[in-house]
Amino acid sequence: MIPADTLNSLKALALTQKPLVTAVSATGAASAFEPGQKFQATVQAQLAPGIFKVQVADQLLQLHLPGTIRSGDKITLEVISLLPRLTFNMAASANPLSTSDQLSSTSRLLSSLTQQPLEKNFVRPTNSAPLWTGATQFPDTAELAGKLHTALSQSGLFYEAHQAQWLAGSRNTAQLMQEPQNQPADKVRAALGMDSKAQHIDTEVTLNSATVGSGRNSIPGIPDHLQPLIQQQLLALETRQVQWQGQIWLNQEMNWKVQEEQTRSPNGEEGKQWSTQIFLNLPNLGEVSATLRFASSGLSVTLDADTSKTRHKLGSASSTLVSALSGRGIAIASALVTQHPEP
Repeated sequence: MIPADTLNSLKALALTQKPLVTAVSATGAASAFEPGQKFQATVQAQLAPGIFKVQVADQLLQLHLPGTIRSGDKITLEVISLLPRLTFNMAASANPLSTSDQLSSTSRLLSSLTQQPLEKNFVRPTNSAPLWTGATQFPDTAELAGKLHTALSQSGLFYEAHQAQWLAGSRNTAQLMQEPQNQPADKVRAALGMDSKAQHIDTEVTLNSATVGSGRNSIPGIPDHLQPLIQQQLLALETRQVQWQGQIWLNQEMNWKVQEEQTRSPNGEEGKQWSTQIFLNLPNLGEVSATLRFASSGLSVTLDADTSKTRHKLGSASSTLVSALSGRGIAIASALVTQHPEP
């Protein structure tokens, strides 16, 4: 169940965000536009959930638009990018829905999403390549950390916050276009493990009703391939937890979890701390995990193994880890090496 304050935040976001609008297929059309141009466009028809035929100047384009748009709406579009895809910023509709209608529409969307089964509780990168592809045997830790940060940042979970940064000028268009919301549908489906035949969109041919009606259960106003991601956004808001899964290096999967935790001090004061966990199944060490908890007292580190042999190996190396962290000015509150029980 999503808390009321989360629902209110989502409703407010739905009323205030200014989405990017990308063309489904604009072969040759981009040359007719220049960045900065503004157009009063007319929505001709809806072709599929989230995809509309729109008259922009003398061009008839297929565009990704919010689900609240209706045929006949007048919208103001500003060209912001020609490459890699024709991209507009959309201002308010000339005949917008009333606030109550928008809230009602948003509430219905949220209700539909919460009633759908959650396919996965983690996100995967749209690029299936390993994060570390260097030639050296051991990854460069600083570079790998940066790649992990980028992978989570571009997961699509924080897209609306990044839109706000883009509007404020602190995030560029190229960065925003890397997120799943602005990626081709088939690429997102592959990353999410969805059926590539479901809701397949032929970008060169106008869609017919049979194509639109195929595939998995769809929610009006939300493109089918983005539904799992939006569900994961709602789950993250509810649980204060995000999970990522992907190839850390060639043929090595990693599960990564970041969450906010409630704490209580010895004098009874409540507080919050952040923790991060990684889970790996390594060829020589077996199943291992590392948990880091960040609090005002310092960093707490827990390494966990599935065998006593691996636990001893981790214990022998833990002092090196603590020394390396301390050498970088990180205060260590505790360091433990444990072994999880046999199944």
